[in-house]
Amino acid sequence: MRRSCSFLAGALLALSAAFLAVGPAAPAVADDGGFTIKDPRITESSGLAASHLHPGVYWTHNDSDDGPYLYAVDSRTGKTVATLTLTGVGAPRDVEAISIGPGNQIYVGDIGDNLGGTWDHVWIYKLPEPKVLKDATVRATQYVVKYADGARDAEALMVHPKTGRVYIVSKNEDGGGLYEAPATLSASGTNVFRRVADIDLWTTDGAFSPDGKQLAVRGYLGGIAYQWNDGKIKRQGRLNVPLQPQGESVTYTADGSELMYGTEGENSSVQPESVPGYSGDKSPAEGGSSDTAGGGGGADDGGGMSGDVKVGGLALLLVAAVVFGFKRLGRRD
Repeated sequence: MRRSCSFLAGALLALSAAFLAVGPAAPAVADDGGFTIKDPRITESSGLAASHLHPGVYWTHNDSDDGPYLYAVDSRTGKTVATLTLTGVGAPRDVEAISIGPGNQIYVGDIGDNLGGTWDHVWIYKLPEPKVLKDATVRATQYVVKYADGARDAEALMVHPKTGRVYIVSKNEDGGGLYEAPATLSASGTNVFRRVADIDLWTTDGAFSPDGKQLAVRGYLGGIAYQWNDGKIKRQGRLNVPLQPQGESVTYTADGSELMYGTEGENSSVQPESVPGYSGDKSPAEGGSSDTAGGGGGADDGGGMSGDVKVGGLALLLVAAVVFGFKRLGRRD
């Protein structure tokens, strides 16, 4: 998104770096499997989805009105190996998210609202993931979306890997909501999404684990893992979200063993981090609600820093001051 939140994130990075230099040593952030997006056309990578058909490939797109394009990026080289041009969808307005559902169907969320939640409808586009990676023009199905409780700004769209049901998390600095689509989307009518749960995070993206048992949501500075529980979400732990200039995206790896975090910007990096509750059997472990998985803490820790970043109390106070000092800035942009 073209917002001053990038300035906020940059300021927080600078503060954190300064205090890490003088404070307690922090464990190294894992970088195995990370990559840099090298395509000069991709300057605002806002969504990320691990391919179901092509190991090591991630689908992404630019934010806002860049055009109806999806890019397949090979994580081994950082290079784009296919560009899809969507037809049948009109002119995208504010594309913010991407997810892959059952049957290898790609869902694209044109769900952002740079007018602060005033557009009376948004769109979702659906297309099959191509079996062969090459530049192509693909006809997509377009769905009209409204919210039962009025217009919302949103940046997170997730498709449940087992049921195929679509979910959206609205974006609000004081926390958003989890919205559920009708069981089947209609291409001829309006699809009304209804709020089914609260999300305690200023959310910029979300993803389901491959087995559908865990929902991960991220923000600029932190994230939360929820046990899905057939839609009756239960907080499981805090995510180890890396510090990034403008953290916009998250997806599970194809085997569910790691979460991959992306950011906007030229030559932007995609960084892997641990999955709370992951037991090594390709699925998050079942269990009670706990915040020990990502570093521990209270209910508001999801909006905080990575569990891998251990700073002193003064650093946390300064970070909090920056967040609250600039929170209105993000709202106005």
